[in-house]
Amino acid sequence: MSRQFRLPLHSPPSFAREHFAVSPTNAQAIAAIDAWPRWGDGRLALIGAAGAGKTHLARDWALKADAVVVEAANPLEKPLDLPALRGRAVLIDDADRRAQGGHLDDETLFHLINMAGVDGGTLLLTGRAAPVAWDCAVADLRSRLNALPVAVIDEPDDIVLEAVLRRAFAQRAMTPAEEVYPYLLRRIPRSSLEAIAAVDLLDEAASAQGRAITRVLAGEVLWGEGDEAED
Repeated sequence: MSRQFRLPLHSPPSFAREHFAVSPTNAQAIAAIDAWPRWGDGRLALIGAAGAGKTHLARDWALKADAVVVEAANPLEKPLDLPALRGRAVLIDDADRRAQGGHLDDETLFHLINMAGVDGGTLLLTGRAAPVAWDCAVADLRSRLNALPVAVIDEPDDIVLEAVLRRAFAQRAMTPAEEVYPYLLRRIPRSSLEAIAAVDLLDEAASAQGRAITRVLAGEVLWGEGDEAED
């Protein structure tokens, strides 16, 4: 049976490529991103579950490409100035959740896709689902979404999650016992964000109680007293 624990808010991770853990689960996506600027028609959709690392890869690309970043699900984003984006690199983050932001309607997205590949323009879109599953009410946009080339990041494996855990502990100047890593990897959800959240909880508990981060502490804090005895 999977176990869940309450997740605290935490600081956003660095989006630098050197802080991205490479494994077979994301190799295809990395290769697709690194093929820029030779993307077909200047377009790419990067797909993966929450916490899989798509925003990390996308933001790293945005820095290299000097891209305009649009947070599609953010209701505080301003309406886009399409003429100003002609010939620019553009990142639409959370494109599949654009209805939550309300500023990126079907017509605007249709024009952005058409602008990609024109005068050096490039468009990267991220989402949790493939573009063929994104909601839209405009037939011409539907055909454009269905034709987008797609790169997929699979669910994080132990290579990725261990790297995330080690980096998160190091950022907090915490050195857990080595036994903590395999213990956590057997239990935490398959998400980088939730791995970082687990580290936040352990850091807070260890600091408050003046204890080292051990398997015993992890069991008490994350899954309730007594779970620390399980394999």
